[in-house]
Amino acid sequence: MDPVSQLASAGTFRALKEPLAFLRALELLFAIFAFATCGGYSGGLRLSVDCANKTESDLSIDVAFAYPFRLHQVTFEVPTCEGKERQKVSLIGDSSSSAEFFVTVAVFAFLYSLAATVVYIFFQNKYRENNRGPLIDFIVTVVFSFLWLVGSSAWAKGLSDVKVATDPKEVLLLMSACKQPSNKCTAVHSPVMSSLNTSVVFGFLNFILWAGNIWFVFKETGWHSSSQRYLSDPMEKHSSSYNRGGYNQDSYGSSSGYNQQASLGPSSDEFGQQSAAPASFTNQM
Repeated sequence: MDPVSQLASAGTFRALKEPLAFLRALELLFAIFAFATCGGYSGGLRLSVDCANKTESDLSIDVAFAYPFRLHQVTFEVPTCEGKERQKVSLIGDSSSSAEFFVTVAVFAFLYSLAATVVYIFFQNKYRENNRGPLIDFIVTVVFSFLWLVGSSAWAKGLSDVKVATDPKEVLLLMSACKQPSNKCTAVHSPVMSSLNTSVVFGFLNFILWAGNIWFVFKETGWHSSSQRYLSDPMEKHSSSYNRGGYNQDSYGSSSGYNQQASLGPSSDEFGQQSAAPASFTNQM
């Protein structure tokens, strides 16, 4: 039997049923979706410039752009409607920093989630044999939660800037020919941003997953066990002192009840002495 089959038969993959490993597997998948929908994007728009002189018109002007969205480097030529002269136009804006940061966080989160999942499945005993593994895992989880929040927020703002810069109405304002009433400038089609919108959604979902996983990783650390002992010790002391107090009260109650019961009436000797006194008085009479 090969090693993989032995591990599977031994129930090693049962670790995926635990919240810690299950959330790591989800983080791995969601990280793939995040950097794939953002880093693999390429789109464009098409414009039309209909000059008063039809021979100078250009009814199909394609403007293509892609990740990492350095839009100021995207240039295209449009007619000026003043002879054969053409104008070179470039888009406005640069969202590369937020997009690249977002993809970088997603790639490193994918790599760490993959490594952590392998450790949970195949090296779970070594992971839990001392506090170093869970402690490192806890710190990395907190750091990635923060990075996902920052990266997703920054990329959401960057995507908003990309949408404004690639809006056909805004691009048409950059053309000199479109400022003349005799020329007709229109947008043939706008860029499709659905995959970029999805990447932002996956970014915040990754933040929720990593932030939620902090608790399950924290439970594996020595901090959680020490805090549990700290909370349980005062409760045990309180319960033991209460039990001792209850025992003393019971014993005190039983002894006091016995003394009271003994003092309720005279003893048999006293009763005999009292009954003998009238008898001797009768004999004297």
